Amino acid sequence: MKHLLKVPALAGRAFSSSARQLRNRVPEHQKLFQADNGLPVHLKGGTVDALLYRATMTITLGGTCYSLYWLLKASMPQKKA
Repeated sequence: MKHLLKVPALAGRAFSSSARQLRNRVPEHQKLFQADNGLPVHLKGGTVDALLYRATMTITLGGTCYSLYWLLKASMPQKKA
């Protein structure tokens, strides 16, 4: 039972500000995303953003085409065998 009483103290220590200091990278990201380089904001992150964008668009277009195919197939009359 004693180990259960220690859990709140351990959890508080893990989230306290003295456990680990993180560097503030917000100004760096602000400079990156506010730069006037002609790219839309969803592509300013680099190659990873471009790959995620392309994968998302591929899945979206594929799903749209698949849905339209099944709607077209469902709208056609069934052939009697």
